[in-house]
Amino acid sequence: MTAPTARGAGRRSRRRTARCAAAAALCLAGALTLGSAPSATAASAGDPLARYDHQRLDWKSCRLGPGDTTGEELEQAGAQCADVTVPLDHTRPDGRTLTVAISRIRATDTAHRIGALLLNSGGPGGQTIGDPPWVRAAMKDVGKRYDVVGVDPRFVGRSTPLDCRWPTGSMFRGAGTGRAGFDRMVAFSAGLARRCRTHAGGLIPYATTRNTARDMDVIRAALGERRISYLGYSYGSYLGQVYATMFPDRTDRVVLDGVIDPARYGPRLLLSAEQANRDALGDWAAWAAAHDAAYGLGRTRRAVLATVNAVRSAAARTPLRLGAHRVDEHVLPVLVFNGLSQDNPTAYGDLARAVRDLRRAADGRTVTPSPWLADSLDFLLTGHDSTYGSAQTSILCGDVAAPHDPETYWRDLTRAGSRDRIFAPVANDINPCAFWAPPRERPTTIRGDLRALLVNATGDPRTVYQGAEAVRRGWPSSRLVTLRGADQHAVYGVFGSPCVDATVNAYLGTGRPPADDVTCPRPAA
Repeated sequence: MTAPTARGAGRRSRRRTARCAAAAALCLAGALTLGSAPSATAASAGDPLARYDHQRLDWKSCRLGPGDTTGEELEQAGAQCADVTVPLDHTRPDGRTLTVAISRIRATDTAHRIGALLLNSGGPGGQTIGDPPWVRAAMKDVGKRYDVVGVDPRFVGRSTPLDCRWPTGSMFRGAGTGRAGFDRMVAFSAGLARRCRTHAGGLIPYATTRNTARDMDVIRAALGERRISYLGYSYGSYLGQVYATMFPDRTDRVVLDGVIDPARYGPRLLLSAEQANRDALGDWAAWAAAHDAAYGLGRTRRAVLATVNAVRSAAARTPLRLGAHRVDEHVLPVLVFNGLSQDNPTAYGDLARAVRDLRRAADGRTVTPSPWLADSLDFLLTGHDSTYGSAQTSILCGDVAAPHDPETYWRDLTRAGSRDRIFAPVANDINPCAFWAPPRERPTTIRGDLRALLVNATGDPRTVYQGAEAVRRGWPSSRLVTLRGADQHAVYGVFGSPCVDATVNAYLGTGRPPADDVTCPRPAA
């Protein structure tokens, strides 16, 4: 799925620094004030949201100060940033307000301008404000005809933050191997939920995809656009479905990359990804075996998988010491899971070095974790990225209710048995949504036939290919662009497929989808 995991879906490491890939960076609460007074015409129309729709945006430099690499990249690309004011509760527009941070690279081919293209890079909880430069580059010449707009959704990144003050950046853990381990995870999840009630109880009822979609429509109006085009990755594909359902006459060209089946969306959507992750782990193991001289994990796929399982068993017996951190049976499966969203030598090498470090720790050696592993451990085992996990969990729990009885999860874990000691304990584990208040709104019933261009890799270990196929079957007017032979999450502009990129750009440029579905082979190495 969208990686409700720490660093997956919408956080393409090829495009970002390791620290930004870990979690949301600097968050600005900002002044919760409106950019302008409502116009007389709007006020007379009796629209309670008119003062938001007609606010004047104050465009400024995106750089927050020294060391702000995201702001520097945006500034170099010619982007400017602004804060959009939205109501905390759209049913009470005269109440408390929030700021939603956006960035924009304006169209340069103004004679052939198409409109605004809003972006969402997934999560939920992923920052998108820094994405316009690389998306604009992926669009090539057609990018000149769009205002490319990055949005940090409510409670994310530079927007008004939501922070439960967690000691971790992720709600996800492995359940362990027995009832005692599962009971620890029940206590862990209940504790995270309790922190959210204590530290962010006034915000979490409003952290939902439907409210994010409502904010998007305020952004559309504030930009002066009658309709918007949209590019959403991973969880962003679900957000795009919700927006197009709630505001069907306000979308133009829609691209959904890494497609979530809305029937499977919710706090337990990792259940659909178990097999895809097992397959991805096997493919990574074959790669690691072919590079045994560099990593020493085994000369065959089976030998590499045996190394991973040996490390898992060692962590279950005694937590592994890596620098200041301890890795136990609850953390190790999430490290492996988080290492499998990108199908390229850099990501594969990061995971191989991490497993090598973990094996050395299991052998009792003193280990300084490699950069990717160190960053991942900081994410999972410190509160540095609490805001990321807080927002992500609040959205998932606020959208769809989860089972509240811990025995439901224990039965699922028992049913899974020992067939998979890495991914089944993560997918079936309990999480804070079991201890959450019921959602304020019913889940969105997605419209029956959305005209969109869908993109998915056959081996995607997050938003599995079967989800894209299900959405395509339900939407006869859509088209599916398939990347064959890659265990890749997020394809357009990320993986380097000329076939996929050209197909998406042709659609963005003309507004006409392909006559039929398109299948793209994996590019030759």
